[in-house]
Amino acid sequence: MSAAYDNLLEDLCARLGFCGSVVDERPMHVDDLLPRSGIVTAEIFADALFRAEGWDPEGSEAGTFRSSVRDAFVRHFGGTEIDAALL
Repeated sequence: MSAAYDNLLEDLCARLGFCGSVVDERPMHVDDLLPRSGIVTAEIFADALFRAEGWDPEGSEAGTFRSSVRDAFVRHFGGTEIDAALL
């Protein structure tokens, strides 16, 4: 994992409470849901983060936080997409 990714996860956990959860009696974390190769966009990351919390990425809860998650992604990576291998 990169330092920027670690810092993003720490930021989202401490600031917004997205630290992972238990979904269907299984511990879940955004790491479990991100692609291992290709491009990860801020939107793909946000969807994976919300799924790891047991939320519907299209639901109202996710809608409330989507821009904050997207902004954090851009702040830590300097853009709206990154190569998955760099996470």
